[in-house]
Amino acid sequence: MAISSNGHAASEASGTVAIRTEGLAKAFGATAALAGVDLAVEAGELVALLGPSGSGKTTLLRVVAGLEQPTGGRIFFGGEDATFVPVQARRVGFVFQSYALFKHMTVAENIAYGLRVRPRRARPPRDAIRRRVGELLDLVQLAGLERRFPSQLSGGQRQRVALARALAVEPKVLLLDEPFGALDAQVRRDLRRWLRELHDRTGHTTLFVTHDQDEALELADRVAIMHRGRIEQVGTPDEIYDHPATAFVAGFVGDAVRLPAAAEAAGLRVGAHMIPSPVVAADGTRRDDGPAVLFVRPHDLVPVADHVHGIAVEIAAVRRAGSGHRAEVMLGHGLPPVDVVLPAGRTARRGDRIRVAFANLRVFPA
Repeated sequence: MAISSNGHAASEASGTVAIRTEGLAKAFGATAALAGVDLAVEAGELVALLGPSGSGKTTLLRVVAGLEQPTGGRIFFGGEDATFVPVQARRVGFVFQSYALFKHMTVAENIAYGLRVRPRRARPPRDAIRRRVGELLDLVQLAGLERRFPSQLSGGQRQRVALARALAVEPKVLLLDEPFGALDAQVRRDLRRWLRELHDRTGHTTLFVTHDQDEALELADRVAIMHRGRIEQVGTPDEIYDHPATAFVAGFVGDAVRLPAAAEAAGLRVGAHMIPSPVVAADGTRRDDGPAVLFVRPHDLVPVADHVHGIAVEIAAVRRAGSGHRAEVMLGHGLPPVDVVLPAGRTARRGDRIRVAFANLRVFPA
């Protein structure tokens, strides 16, 4: 990382490189944690690994870091094959959810640790280390706390120290494993904004693991959705949310409800209802017949006036949702309930009947 004379990071990190994996595999006994992962992270890009527990996110991060050895495939840092390069020589900055700070060391000593343990020939002079620690304290907004111990800091401050320590060694790439997982919701939100600003200032190639969809969609340039050791889709937050490529992504991202359906020549049948719209699968092909699944998010169903063509549904429950209200409606017997966002100022009660129309259809073969 390049830091200017006024203590601020330069727009790009010195030595930042792209990350690329080809057919990366990792097995623990008979269990395949990674099953042929191909991923490309551009230099200076911030990419989130998002998926359910056990999908392989942390394993992929640890293999890229060199903390685990792959059982197949290759890893490249820029044009260099780093598959079997020792972790100490990879120049990665790794930040753990648990901070992993040394409790007996001060904030300044923790940040300087990676520099002080270098071999003598590669170790910067004491004055240079001291200056770098001061610059990093300014960068992570902890100036004045250098003599405190981790036990004297809040969770958010500890995580900033962990990030400063990772940046101190001028890493080629920055790897974050659930960096905000141990923090409460408000601190998480504050640190998200801060981390994005920090990334834009330092320009590090960053790969981070999260199970929090809001975190991934808010922070990342692109998001990689993982499932059962594979990558289901890689795209911008808008692409992932608005154009899911697989049924898994459609059901995983965005609090979607999965409904059984049937594609027919007249449209899409859901329960007893016929939606008179051409059924177009995620790959762009039109489907006229056959079983299908429909994924519905709260904003996909829109209340409409009684004279507008739509579906008549009964409200099963009404509940507060932030500044507004949501109605839980039933589309048919045996189908799971679906949420509808009510317009501001509209009142509704359990048992009321309203008409709704589909604003979006996310349909996949059954």
